Amino acid sequence: MNPSTLTPQRSVLHSPFLNPISLPAATSGQTRRRRFRVSFPRNSATPSDQSTGATSTPPPDVFGGKRELTGIQPVVEKLSPPLRLATSAIVIAGAVAAASRKTQRLAVPQCSEPPGGAAAYALNSCAPEVAAIDLHNYVAGVDDPKAVKKEDIESITRKYGVSKQDEAFNAELCDLYCRFVTSVLPPGAEELKGDEVETIVSFKNSLGIDDPEAASMHMEIGRRIFRQRLETDREGDLEQRRAFQKLIYVSTLVFGDASSFLLPWKRVFKITDSQVELAIRDNAQRLYASKLKSVGRDIDAEQLVRLKEAQHAYRLSDEYAEDLFKEHARKLVEANISAALSIIKSRTRAARGVTQVVEELEKMLAFNSLLISLKNQPDAARFAPGVGPISLLGGEYYGDRKIDDLKLLFRAYVTDSLSTGRLEENKLSALNQLRNIFGLGKREAESVVLDVTSKVYRKRLSQAVSAGELEAADSKAAFLQNICEELHFDPERASQIHEEIYRQKLQLCVADGELNEEDVAALLRLRVMLCIPQQTVEAAHSDICGSLFEKVVKDAIASGVDGYDADVKQAVRKAAHGLRLSREAAMSIAGKAVRKIFINYVKRARSVGSRTEAAKELKKMIAFNTLVVTELVADIKGESSDTSTEEPIKEQEIEVLEDEEWESIQTLRKIRPDKELAAKLGKPGQTEITLKDDLQERERTDLYKTYLLFCITGEVKRIPFGAQITTKKDDSEYVLLNQLGGILGLSTTEIVEVHRSLAEQAFRQQAEVILADGQLTKARVEQLNELQKQVGLPPQYVQKIIKNITTTKMAAAIETAIGQGRLNIKQIRELKESSVDLDSMISETLRESLFKKTVDEIFSSGTGEFDEEEVYEKIPLDLNINAEKAKNVVQELARSRLSNSLIQAVSLLRQRNRQGVVSSLNDLLACDKAVPAKPLSWDVPEELADLFAIYLKSDPAPEKLSRLQYLLDINDSTAASLREMGDRLQPIGAEEENFVF
Repeated sequence: MNPSTLTPQRSVLHSPFLNPISLPAATSGQTRRRRFRVSFPRNSATPSDQSTGATSTPPPDVFGGKRELTGIQPVVEKLSPPLRLATSAIVIAGAVAAASRKTQRLAVPQCSEPPGGAAAYALNSCAPEVAAIDLHNYVAGVDDPKAVKKEDIESITRKYGVSKQDEAFNAELCDLYCRFVTSVLPPGAEELKGDEVETIVSFKNSLGIDDPEAASMHMEIGRRIFRQRLETDREGDLEQRRAFQKLIYVSTLVFGDASSFLLPWKRVFKITDSQVELAIRDNAQRLYASKLKSVGRDIDAEQLVRLKEAQHAYRLSDEYAEDLFKEHARKLVEANISAALSIIKSRTRAARGVTQVVEELEKMLAFNSLLISLKNQPDAARFAPGVGPISLLGGEYYGDRKIDDLKLLFRAYVTDSLSTGRLEENKLSALNQLRNIFGLGKREAESVVLDVTSKVYRKRLSQAVSAGELEAADSKAAFLQNICEELHFDPERASQIHEEIYRQKLQLCVADGELNEEDVAALLRLRVMLCIPQQTVEAAHSDICGSLFEKVVKDAIASGVDGYDADVKQAVRKAAHGLRLSREAAMSIAGKAVRKIFINYVKRARSVGSRTEAAKELKKMIAFNTLVVTELVADIKGESSDTSTEEPIKEQEIEVLEDEEWESIQTLRKIRPDKELAAKLGKPGQTEITLKDDLQERERTDLYKTYLLFCITGEVKRIPFGAQITTKKDDSEYVLLNQLGGILGLSTTEIVEVHRSLAEQAFRQQAEVILADGQLTKARVEQLNELQKQVGLPPQYVQKIIKNITTTKMAAAIETAIGQGRLNIKQIRELKESSVDLDSMISETLRESLFKKTVDEIFSSGTGEFDEEEVYEKIPLDLNINAEKAKNVVQELARSRLSNSLIQAVSLLRQRNRQGVVSSLNDLLACDKAVPAKPLSWDVPEELADLFAIYLKSDPAPEKLSRLQYLLDINDSTAASLREMGDRLQPIGAEEENFVF
């Protein structure tokens, strides 16, 4: 900064030959404080003039008219500095001599300077003012202010012997500069043109004004704008705000790095750094955006370099420049999209409509390819940022509302690309670019391409078949593969199309309900040409022919027991063989329909209230199986129903007879009828369609047991006065029971187990009566042997039952104690040490229950301890239970108790029971030791933190605390903060309120 601008300078010449004289008041005032006369001319350029001009040209009268010289100023203008000094000396000498003579004549002392001194002073002091006027007239007389030359201004200073530090001359410089800057800056509503900074800097350098003086003029302009903001309405205030922002931006560029201390915007106008940055950024963006308007689709490297230079000149960051360039490129592309959409959606679309749409898209793709190639150039760093692939992100066509329009254009381009019946490589690349520009997802684009390509493939396939090319080809697969390669079509999708064509042909062939030889030949020819696999053909026949056959089967079943006549049989046989279904497929369809009817019978049997009614429903199911299903199966196979199921029955009888151990069970022997009974009952039912896969084993055995009890007890009838009569059944019911076992799909082992369990139950019931006091005498043994012969139960089971009954009495007290919780594992161990056979006295179920109870006590003890060796090995060994099964029980119980412990802990937390919370959390840790758990979830995370805090204060072991932190899903920072709080945590219950009612 020039120091002369900060200290006042006197424009009076000092000479040792002159006495000091008194200065006028105005002059002496200027020595104390510098005052600049600054004018602010209005910008006379109209908005239309400035908007059309390529550069910022000040108006002709920006500096006002020329000024006239007055008084002594014309004399000073004619004198050169040396001549002016000589003239001043002569005038002063003559004045001194005249004054001396007058003094001698009058002999009067004089205290003032001679009149010639004042004239000399005035002659020299007005030189800066004359220089200022000459400067003003020179600048105002130039047609273009940009033509002002620094040499001309320096010649003016030399002419008058003044410097730029003289106040009058410097004030004129500031005034001229201020007028010029004001005229160059556009009004608030107009945008900058971009050459303002260069124009102002050039004029400033031509004037030779110092940066501090020029910066003060920028601040003065800012004060004027700021005052005008206070005097205008809201609309005017907005314009002045824009003008002020432009002043800040231009001033910052004019002074460069020195602007931070030359332009104190924040101190003078009370604005923030962000507001200054916003003014610079907004104006730089507007200038750069206006610069981008000249960029078209034929952009080249030279233009990009110039854009980069303009970006740096505008002081615009790469981030915003990149966004503006991408936005400009996107708008160019959006223009193509809008034009294409207007064509494709036009109701009066011409024949060239699709061609015009494709042309617009090709323009867009060419522009995108150009940008990609420019980005990949080695010197791309010299280009403006943002050069690269185009994206519609954030534009008019971004979002779900416009996705359908973009798909429409994409489909049009795909259709045009495949118009020749093949897809070229360049078109494939263009499609990928178009998909990326439109922002379509991979699935969305593939769906459109697949749809269009499928239609083209069908068309080419139809042409190849009609022309005989496909049939004449040596390799049908190679011919089809070639079409797929030309279309870039997925062979899997082509196979699906082949299957659809085959299915359509098959549906036409079976429209009359059967397939004749011609239909079979046509389908075979089509299958060979299209290379359709056998499993695909079978699946198609199973679906299409199977649906027709299923309808026939349902009609046959719906006819019921009495309606399955010759017409129904014929319809079934015709459908089974006329539709060319395999026997397995036909049986599968029939089995599905039949099993639904069986399930309905089973549901009704379960819903009735008594065993007799349930047996009646099962009996109806057996009759339906014999009279309808058996006939249906025979018709499907094309066999006679009289012999269709005899062989399976014989095999079942042989299988039962092989197990001689169970021949003694009377009920089991009765299900095998003799020849006379079999001839009396007629043909047996089929056993190929069963409920084995539809019902669980327990459900099937329960149904079998229900009918077995019905066979044993007979039908119970009620008579008046509340009495009941039991009608004894003959052995034919057992034969039906055997058929029921076949329908239910029970194996021989399962059937034998049902009979054995009932025989054992019957024997036990009567044996308990005989051994009521637990004493086994000879007479009672004979009674038990007779009972064994009646039920046919094997001896080993009889001995086991007798032993159980005799030990039951002795074990009753022990079992009662266990049931009442008065016997624990410790006492069990003491009894075993006393040689008491607890295994025979205490049932396995009760021992398992005792084990579960013991484990439950461990998980609810509140200690948090769990000894795996004790629980998994020692206790199961003492109770003689399966260790693996016991381990599963422990783990299952631990899982259930884990979540319950957390719920209980939260509940106690809400009840403010602190000790209970700690015990519950210990139980949770014990369960976790048994079955390591994952972090638990809770709707209120704050409660989990409270639980952890309470447990933290109970002084637990570090490993327990760490594990609880993991289970409660508490991060390390939260845990650390809770540890730091320590005793500062308010105890639960401290804030309990006393409510007075």
